[in-house]
Amino acid sequence: MTETSDTRSATGEAREASRGRLWRLMRHLPLIAPVLLWAVPCWVLLYAGQHWPLPVTLTSTALFALGLIGMPLAMARGHGRRQQDRAAIAGDTLLGGSWVLFTWSVLLGVLLRLALTVAGAGDGQDRARIVTWAVLGLSAVLLAWGYAEARRVPRVRRLDVRLPRLGAGLDGTRVVLITDTHYGPLDRARWSARVCETVNTLEADLVCHTGDIADGTAERRRAQAAPLGTVRATRARVYVTGNHEYYSEAQGWVDLMDELGWEPLRNRHLLLERGGDTLVVAGVDDVTAESSGLAGHRAHLAGALQDADPGLPVLLLAHQPKFVDRAAAHGVDLQLSGHTHGGQIWPFHYLVRLDQPALAGLSHHGPRTLLYTSRGTGFWGPPFRVFAPSEITLLVLRSPQRSTPA
Repeated sequence: MTETSDTRSATGEAREASRGRLWRLMRHLPLIAPVLLWAVPCWVLLYAGQHWPLPVTLTSTALFALGLIGMPLAMARGHGRRQQDRAAIAGDTLLGGSWVLFTWSVLLGVLLRLALTVAGAGDGQDRARIVTWAVLGLSAVLLAWGYAEARRVPRVRRLDVRLPRLGAGLDGTRVVLITDTHYGPLDRARWSARVCETVNTLEADLVCHTGDIADGTAERRRAQAAPLGTVRATRARVYVTGNHEYYSEAQGWVDLMDELGWEPLRNRHLLLERGGDTLVVAGVDDVTAESSGLAGHRAHLAGALQDADPGLPVLLLAHQPKFVDRAAAHGVDLQLSGHTHGGQIWPFHYLVRLDQPALAGLSHHGPRTLLYTSRGTGFWGPPFRVFAPSEITLLVLRSPQRSTPA
């Protein structure tokens, strides 16, 4: 017993040390990232043996310098105190564009140059210029496609989820999950209405929104969020806060969702009954709630499950996948989460996995607990989704006790 405890303690300490190093790095990221995002592509595309004419080199360098200066300034004006939507759109678009250009300047720049060298294609200048045009062409294609993917109504992802403790009367229960709508500087009221129309075609028993409704206050984004009031469910519409609510007066969002007919599950639960069987549907505030300073806001799973029959299956709404450790410790059957966006713009998902135990889809945690992580319904910041499509999720709950196939 002592050795096992010591091992667990050592493992825990190692994880904490790793997280400490990560957070120290993240603290300096806002200063380092913009320089890397603009300087690396500038060097790869202009100064790696291309020998462009001087006017081309000077003009292009000036454009990169403007991007380096303009992007953080626009984001500060757009997402800081001033909350200027036009500045946010400009800054976010520059961020997404620079990330794609940086990624493919590094990956394609190295691989294509190596392939051309091995093949003996042209001289050094020819190879360098081919790399430049290839990187620019691929980046343009990916950004155009990524923009279309971000702005489209998400495809519906359907899957059956077998819960061993689910009673036969609840077999076939249809749960629709939307999350991370992120209504923001780009007015997406029409998109919001079309998403809600799609949800209504799925004939859901339960519709869930697991947070990050918007970037901005409820008063400011009300018009974009208003279509959520049209969503239909035969049993309930439930909502929990995400971390972005706590950047924008979270209580205002809780009140607005209540006004629109959604039931905010703030560390509480309701019972979904069908065919003589019962499912506990619980929700918790986001894990960032307590540090927000808002009275009464915190992630409190014990409170959410208080007075619930421990023999009943539990479906839990928690914005961030990393809450699953607590869910598994409490014997939750299924946790629904968002937050990750599936990485949104490849290969950002590698950074997301440093903070979260799952990126997208269904995963197992502990002896009982399943976690479904949505890639999100909208997008945050840069209006692009590259190799990380958005989704509306239809989960059909299955009981091992069902007598007839559905």
